[in-house]
Order: sequence, then structure tokens, then C-alpha cells
Amino acid sequence: MTAKRPTSKRKPSTPNRKPSRNSKPTNRAKLNWKLFGIGVLIVLLSPFYYGYVLKMFSATWQWIGGIGENPNYRTYKSFDISIPAKYLIHGIDVSYAQGKIDWQKVAKMKEDSVHVSFAFIKATEGLLTVDPYFKRNWREAPKVGIVCGPYHFFRANKNGLWQARFFLQNVNLEPGDLPPVVDIEQLDGTSPERMRKELTTFLNKVEDKTGVKPIIYTGLSFYKDYLSGYFKTYPLWIAHYHREDLNAGKGTNWWFWQHSDRARVNGINHTVDFDAFKGDSIAFERFLLR
Repeated sequence: MTAKRPTSKRKPSTPNRKPSRNSKPTNRAKLNWKLFGIGVLIVLLSPFYYGYVLKMFSATWQWIGGIGENPNYRTYKSFDISIPAKYLIHGIDVSYAQGKIDWQKVAKMKEDSVHVSFAFIKATEGLLTVDPYFKRNWREAPKVGIVCGPYHFFRANKNGLWQARFFLQNVNLEPGDLPPVVDIEQLDGTSPERMRKELTTFLNKVEDKTGVKPIIYTGLSFYKDYLSGYFKTYPLWIAHYHREDLNAGKGTNWWFWQHSDRARVNGINHTVDFDAFKGDSIAFERFLLR
């Protein structure tokens, strides 16, 4: 007789459960998504975000609009002129023709790095004429940080010494100003020899009283016809419009270039001449009166 095996009491093994694919995210995951959503909303509603987007859009549009344009002489739409790219310091020159100027608006205007750093202001003309806006311009422009220099419109058929005295009576130069300027553009019916004689007298008198060589302003053609080879030690400010660069000839001692006569500047209701300084900020500082 054979003995029976005892029946096994082992419980059947339970298969391993896999996590359900449809299980809900934890509370922590929910919180992270909420915080992410709030962050996105903050960015989208932020004025800085829209400022960045607008700036990027503006830069892109400007790049598209500039395709095919000379990068060294591109158009600045706010000033409504093309400006030579390699010059870093820009300015204007004004007279009664520009009327009453809001100098605060002039100083605040800027496109890219271009803004008005200096202004030459008409003071006198000939023997009797004082520009009616000179005193106001001379007073208000420096208040907003614009460096100024006065200029005299020279009449070649008038006595150079008397013109110098008249100019100096109406101008009060101070440290930090640009040197005085004599504007010579025409012969006024005299010979070139007499023009140069009277101009020399004017320059000598102004230099003697101020201790600084005046700047001579003139057009490029007038310079080549009547001044080239003379007045070599005087700094020049030359007018020649709508060009990428000023080709005045090697050795010409020019420092300022009036490259446009039709700029638009905020605060000025009429077109205005636009100028560039040849050197950098260090060279510009050296020009200023001490």
C-alpha cells in the first residue's frame, strides 16, 4: 500500500502589474505646468517682450529696406537724408532761416547712433547785421548738451578788420565752445586777391583776441578756385553735398564736412544743413576752447 503525497498549500503567484498608461499626472506635475503657463503669460503680456519684438521687427524691416543700398552711405529715414557711415560725430548749422528752434527736441532725436552733438550758429554778417536768432540759439543749445560754435558770414567787399571787431563785439566765447568760424562763399564783386587780403586781416584779428585759429567755412568749388594753397594752417569746414565721401584732395586741412543741405531734424520746422566731424571723440575734444 503506497502513501499519498500531501496536497501543496502554496498560493498561486500574482503576476506583476504594469502601471496604467492612462494614469493621471501627480499634483506636482500639475503645479509645474501651471507655473509654466503663468510664466508664458507674464512674458507675452510684458511690455518689454513687445518692445523686443517690435525692435526685432524694425531691425528686420530696415535690413530688408536696405537691400541694394550702399552700406557706406545709407538713408536715415528720420533725418530724411543719406549719411556717410564712417563718421561718428554729427552736427548741424543754423541761422534765422531755421526760425525758432526747440533745442530739447533736437538733442533727443536719434536714429541708430546718429544724433546731433554740435551746432554752428550764425552770429553776424558783414558790418551791421546780427542774426535775430543768435542770442536765443547761443543760450538754449548748450543747455541740452549740444556743443556750439559761432560763425560770421564774411563779405569780401567790406573791411576785414571792421568785420572782425563787429563779430567779436557780439560773441562771448567760453571754454568748451567750438572755435569761431568765418564763412566765405563769394567774391562780392572783388578780386580774389582783395578777398584773401581782407580775409587774412579778419583771421588775424579774431585769432589775436581769442587765442585760437578760426575755422574757415567754404564750398568745395570756391575752395579749389580761390583758397587752395592759402591759409594752410587753418582748419577747414567744407560744403559738398550728397556724396559718400569728401574728396577735397590730399593734404587739405579739413575737419568738418557739410554733406547735406536738406536734413529734417525734430524741433526745427525747416530743412537744415547736416555736418560730420572728421575725427573721433578725442580729436573733437581737442578742438574745443580751453
